[in-house]
Amino acid sequence: MANVGNGYDSGSSGGKKVLMKRIFKYYLRYWHLIVISLLFLTGEAICELQLPSYMSGLLNDGVGSSDIGVIWSYGWKMILLSVAACICAVTVGFLSSIIGARVSRDLRFDVFSKVMNFAGEEYNKFSISSLITRSTNDITQIQMLTILFLRLIMFAPIMGIGGAIMAVKYSDGLTSLAWVIAAAIGLIVILLIIALTLVQPKFNKMQKQIDKVNQIAGDELNGMMVIRAFNTQSYEEKRFDTANRDLTSTSIFTSRLMSLMMPLMTVVMNGIMLAIVWIFANNIDNFGQIAKMIAFMQYALQVIMSFMMISMIFIVLPRAIVSIRRVSEVLTSPISIVDKEESQQPTGVRFKGDVKFQDVSYGYGDGACAIEDISFEAKSGQVTAIIGSTGSGKSTVVSLLPRLMDVRSGKITIDGVDIKDINLKDLRANIGFVPQKNTLFSGTVASNVGYGVDGITDEELQKAVEIAQAGDFVKNSAKGFDSEISQGGANVSGGQKQRLAIARALSKKAPIYVFDDSFSALDFKTDAKLRQALAEEMGDACVIIVAQRVGTIKNADNIVVLDDGKIAGIGKHEYLLKNCKTYLDIAKSQLSEEELGL
Repeated sequence: MANVGNGYDSGSSGGKKVLMKRIFKYYLRYWHLIVISLLFLTGEAICELQLPSYMSGLLNDGVGSSDIGVIWSYGWKMILLSVAACICAVTVGFLSSIIGARVSRDLRFDVFSKVMNFAGEEYNKFSISSLITRSTNDITQIQMLTILFLRLIMFAPIMGIGGAIMAVKYSDGLTSLAWVIAAAIGLIVILLIIALTLVQPKFNKMQKQIDKVNQIAGDELNGMMVIRAFNTQSYEEKRFDTANRDLTSTSIFTSRLMSLMMPLMTVVMNGIMLAIVWIFANNIDNFGQIAKMIAFMQYALQVIMSFMMISMIFIVLPRAIVSIRRVSEVLTSPISIVDKEESQQPTGVRFKGDVKFQDVSYGYGDGACAIEDISFEAKSGQVTAIIGSTGSGKSTVVSLLPRLMDVRSGKITIDGVDIKDINLKDLRANIGFVPQKNTLFSGTVASNVGYGVDGITDEELQKAVEIAQAGDFVKNSAKGFDSEISQGGANVSGGQKQRLAIARALSKKAPIYVFDDSFSALDFKTDAKLRQALAEEMGDACVIIVAQRVGTIKNADNIVVLDDGKIAGIGKHEYLLKNCKTYLDIAKSQLSEEELGL
């Protein structure tokens, strides 16, 4: 999926071609089901087109001659045609539902796969709430369109053309009847154009409003504790109510307009029937012409109904077009972090773990650099610490190593190889990463600790949690490693969540470990035990620790001090106390001069 991006622009002709090709590709996967559907649709149409002819024959040959045998003959034929048409209709409905469900399944999977490769820039472009809406509501709209398209769009032209041909046959040479049907079709087309012109902008607005409602709901659910702590429930309720009312207002407008279409078309259809009866009434000479009139009315009704079927598609089409465009924007969005076509490293390689930053700079979006000219080494078998004030760029630096973001300039190497020349899967497999925001997934303790490691044993799980100082917590749990973890780890404390996240990284047995402020929720005693266990068990690994506390990193082999995105000093604890004012200020703010040996 990494090479899908091609700069899709929904407003350009090129973007529309890409969109149509993509939709056609999904349908092409199920061409055999579509062909079978077409065959049954044709069979249903033939049955439907024959019924008015048999009705005319029944009236003319049977009722007109009072021959009960002829009446029974036509009756059985009409029953068989009706049963056959019903079987065809049910089969087509069943197949169209299967195709629609499978197309939406494929779309959801492709969208999810594409989003899994997004970097931070792509997430910021779409927003999480919008991506959720596009993966659910928008794809549901496409599924509805797929089902209606197969059932109605393919069926309506067959019925419309066939009905028009048969209507001419039974028009008895009355050209005024053709003009009546043409006028009705023209009126329906005008109504459709007016409706589409009015609702298309509204549907586009509606999907954005759904995004907004989802965003506010997500913010409020994720920040519920903060909302309660600051007593802002009323404010959040008003904010949600405003977005909800805007969505409701737009939805009511479109629903009213769409609901108005069917009564108007019914009036047109009934007007056609009256006009046909009026014209025939002035030209009927015998009973046979009454039979022709009934047959013509039925065929005229089929022609009008075919356009009404198409109108039903146009009711769904405007919103579906917006949804197709929104989903296609995700699928065709360029991905900023991708593998090179030919990497310098073979797949499955395990590194020694020597990391080197060389004049690395990075900025979020098109803004100024958040970090600039960062150069340092983190060698295997050593602990390298990064410290600095809030906003100095510590997390940015370590996020560049597993290519969660890409450097703007400079380069990062592992064992002398530029990380851009390493396969992304191999790069990340060699790094045990604990992000600043600890995230647990719904499941069990075992599934979270062993996340991303195939075939991990109970002994390896136990060792990982012991090193992470989570052994007592797991043992004291009711079910041990089988204890349930709710979504986001909401049923465990901050410290427990942090230790489980550390254990998850340690279970990878990687040559490089990155701890991004991962000890902040631990008390000093647990912090010291964890650092001691890491030193004993991870002796050959390259360990990079981002920390706020000087006590956590003062024994590190190398300390990198950041100040406003730049390096203020590099060295050991004692050296920095004497030669780096920034580090000295941080240390004095946390420890006394006696504790610092000053």
